[in-house]
Amino acid sequence: MKDPVCGMQVTKDAKFQTSHDGQDFYFCSSSCLDKFAGYPEGFLAEGPPPEEGVKHGCCDGAAMSSPEPNRTTAPGVYFCPMCPGMEQDHPGACAKCGMALETTALPVASRVIYTCPMHPEVEQNEPGSCPKCGMALEATQVQAKEDTSEYDYMSRRMVICGLLSIPIFVSAMASEFWPGFFNDLMAPRARQWAEMLLSAPVVWWGGWAFFKRGWQSVVTRNPNMFTLVAIGVGVAWLYSAFAVLAPRIFPTEVLNEYGVIPVYFEAAAVIVTLVLLGQVLELKARSQTNAAVRLLLELAPKTARIVRADGVEEDLALDRVQVGDQLRIRPGEKVPVDGLVVGGQSNVDESMVTGEPIPVLKTQGAALIGATVNGTGSLLMEANKVGSETLLAQIVQMVVAAQRSRAPIQKLVDVVAGYFVPAVVLIALATFGAWFVWGPEPSLAYGIINAVAVLIIACPCALGLATPMSIMVGMGKGATMGVLIKDAEALEALEKIDVLVVDKTGTLTEGRPKLVEVLAVSEFDRNEILGLAASLESASEHPLAEAIVNGAQDSGLALAEVTDFESITGKGVSGAILDRKVLLGNALLMEEGLIDLGSKSEEAETMRGHGQTVMFLAIDGEFAGMIGVADPIKDSSLQAVSDLHKEGIKVVMLTGDSQKTAEVVAGELNIDAVHAGVLPKQKNEFIKALQDEGHQVAMAGDGLNDAPALAQAHVGIAMGTGTDVAMESASVTLVKGDLRGIVRAIRLSRATMRNIRQNLFFAFVYNAAGVPIAAGLLYPILGWQLSPMIAALAMSFSSVSVIANALRLRGAQV
Repeated sequence: MKDPVCGMQVTKDAKFQTSHDGQDFYFCSSSCLDKFAGYPEGFLAEGPPPEEGVKHGCCDGAAMSSPEPNRTTAPGVYFCPMCPGMEQDHPGACAKCGMALETTALPVASRVIYTCPMHPEVEQNEPGSCPKCGMALEATQVQAKEDTSEYDYMSRRMVICGLLSIPIFVSAMASEFWPGFFNDLMAPRARQWAEMLLSAPVVWWGGWAFFKRGWQSVVTRNPNMFTLVAIGVGVAWLYSAFAVLAPRIFPTEVLNEYGVIPVYFEAAAVIVTLVLLGQVLELKARSQTNAAVRLLLELAPKTARIVRADGVEEDLALDRVQVGDQLRIRPGEKVPVDGLVVGGQSNVDESMVTGEPIPVLKTQGAALIGATVNGTGSLLMEANKVGSETLLAQIVQMVVAAQRSRAPIQKLVDVVAGYFVPAVVLIALATFGAWFVWGPEPSLAYGIINAVAVLIIACPCALGLATPMSIMVGMGKGATMGVLIKDAEALEALEKIDVLVVDKTGTLTEGRPKLVEVLAVSEFDRNEILGLAASLESASEHPLAEAIVNGAQDSGLALAEVTDFESITGKGVSGAILDRKVLLGNALLMEEGLIDLGSKSEEAETMRGHGQTVMFLAIDGEFAGMIGVADPIKDSSLQAVSDLHKEGIKVVMLTGDSQKTAEVVAGELNIDAVHAGVLPKQKNEFIKALQDEGHQVAMAGDGLNDAPALAQAHVGIAMGTGTDVAMESASVTLVKGDLRGIVRAIRLSRATMRNIRQNLFFAFVYNAAGVPIAAGLLYPILGWQLSPMIAALAMSFSSVSVIANALRLRGAQV
């Protein structure tokens, strides 16, 4: 319910309630209740409230104007849900009540939730970092205008830290390779003081986010890459700072030939700069994974041209379009929202949504998809889906939700990462101990620097990114091809599919059958049978029903009113028409109704031999005739079945249609096996039987009767041209309803999973090889140590290499 004073949403069990003129009202606070009770007409009337204004308890007594009915805002306008009239063009807090402003600019949910790509269970209302892995959180709704705040934050620090790190690095390297010359220019102690002062802002300002995330990981007991970075950089800098500020606490053996203790300010500063560089490159690359979804968002036009009842046309913001509005679409313009053509004729390019390159002819009654492009004709449409209900908005919602989902393979990564960081800390401690006890002098310095190298090179960021990056890119690519995958689990399961079970009607065939033949027994005539059948089927949503109704209308027959209508799943329909009991369905329905078909069964077989679906009609318990409907095979089905066979997938047809009709279709398409006359419950059982045999089963269908089987299969695939129930039950939706989309989905799944395994291999091998080298394994053999700076560079670019490999999926040929 809505509080009539402030407009807030409240429930019926709200503490503050009252009645006025026989109607109940509910309030968010006693203040709102008091204001309403004092002058209810001011809040219920369409006109303005009293001149003295309305005092709202939730807004600290600030005066407010009356709430606006059916409030909408222009794109990019932020408003306060509690204080109507408070608007601005950027995010922020309400000046009256301090509440965060909201916007309706997005075609999806207005309140933005931020979550972690690696840990989707982590959610919050504002940007930040994940308390588990430290990764920057991402918005669950991809916005047309990208939020670059985290990227800007890291970029600014990277540039400043880079400028400060250059002189530190030059100083350290010059004193290492040309000590005599450089010490003549600057005294060693003065050089170390300069390095400390220059490195302090780099480490403690530029790297503060890493220390914060590292500390958070310790507090929450979720060690991650930032745990290692914080420990490594902190130890290196603090050790060096003590060496400069209090050199007397160190043993004299640590002093070098110039009388100073070796310091590693350059390592700490350069490591922070390189980690910042890695973060910047990672954030930039991660933003590219949403490019496909953002491209979809940008497809929607900003305005629509409404045609008023008086014929006046004007442009208005897209979010102000309402269901039932009539809109003009001029040549070359984008269709603003989903709806139906009510006037005009034109070809519409739907390729950006369906992936079909050939423009589709749209005439009166044809469906239009928002964001598709009109051709050379002019169209008048009626809006029937707006805002978040449009196909484009639903695609965006599905893809974004899928991108944030976790593949089962990620569980392995989580287990490994949970043990990996503590193990690395132990290895670093062991490295320090080994170098301190058995290393050359200064053993303390060698121990610290090698332990820091171990901590830095072992950062598991590449390991954590391996799976989510590939999933995000794969889901985005699927969206651009008209393949919508509900979650990462479905994407992983698709790779293993070896049997595809398909429905016939609407999947292999067009799903828009046409009336072919009407046969009546002697005492009935054709028009009588067709008229009764069409009247009965007018209440049904089955594709065959539409063919009969259209056939009757083409013959100029009027439809009669139906009462007691009943849809008998898998068998047919029944009802009363003009006091006559009518049955229409298959032989099972006739058998249950004790209807004798006589010799007509043989004629029905002949019709089925020509690919027709035959329905029997009975009137008042007496057989009256047969109706033959043919559903043409989709042009793409033969190629799709052939491609599936090349992928090693067995194709099985499972249909409620007759065996003869099904065999005709299966023969034309070279389908491996046919099971006809199957009820919805039997479809479900058939899928389960295949699974019990060890098969990985995908089911493709488009009707209400396919929903149980779609849910039972390892992967349910719904045709976008089918029912909403089928799409809700499925893991994959093909926007175009083309079986070739299944081939693309399977190839995309295999490419994505192959990409994930490549990423995991790179990450595991990198860490397995890098840690022992950083610990000094090669020192006894080659006398070679790994500098912490080189370790930081390798760590940063290992993450970038994983991201770059994931981005290759965008160009994969599927």
